[in-house]
Amino acid sequence: MSEALTEHLPPQAPKPSRRRELITFLVLAFGIWPIVAVGVVGGYGFFVWMLQIIYGPPGPPVH
Repeated sequence: MSEALTEHLPPQAPKPSRRRELITFLVLAFGIWPIVAVGVVGGYGFFVWMLQIIYGPPGPPVH
């Protein structure tokens, strides 16, 4: 009877090992997130640069 019960249970996912979690953390911390951070800061800088090309530099209007 226990065989009939185990046939209908969903398969369990394997538990992630500590080593795999550490590798995932290192890839995220030192690989992906620095690239994302540089992309966000660079994109913002490019956006501000384009606004200054269109509307002029910030500051009081020239008389």
